[in-house]
Amino acid sequence: MAQHIAYLGLGANLDDAAHTVRQAIVQLNGAAMTVLAQSSLYRSAPVDAQGPDFYNAVLKIATALKPGVLLQTLLQLEQQHGRTRAYRNAPRTLDIDLLLYDDLILHEAGLTLPHPRLHERAFVLLPLLEIAPGIVLPRLGAAKNFLPQCADQLIEQVT
Repeated sequence: MAQHIAYLGLGANLDDAAHTVRQAIVQLNGAAMTVLAQSSLYRSAPVDAQGPDFYNAVLKIATALKPGVLLQTLLQLEQQHGRTRAYRNAPRTLDIDLLLYDDLILHEAGLTLPHPRLHERAFVLLPLLEIAPGIVLPRLGAAKNFLPQCADQLIEQVT
């Protein structure tokens, strides 16, 4: 089976959020995917949301799963960690976003690639650029070019 390269954004801001993100990374490695690179953990203030600070990380993975199947696998792991969707941008026990999948551009019900807001979020861009400094976002260009637009978002590297 052909292997595809994908990038995942992980975040949590409820319960022991930092531990949850670290635990999810371990669970993802081997769940029909192999973690090739892992960013540091970052703490960031919520963007367009309320609640405690988030803990975030980005993973580079290899997988044979198709994008829709991969997304369903990620959603199942969120549910295992007690994720509920009470309202848009509600605080969460675990959030895993499929950010990029090869150079695929896709618009389907429930899945848009690249992730539609990844270039607007420091909590995605900083960890992504840590593990893939030269990454180019399909149709958008070099990811590093979007960092100045996120300069007002509070974020710090934790580990």
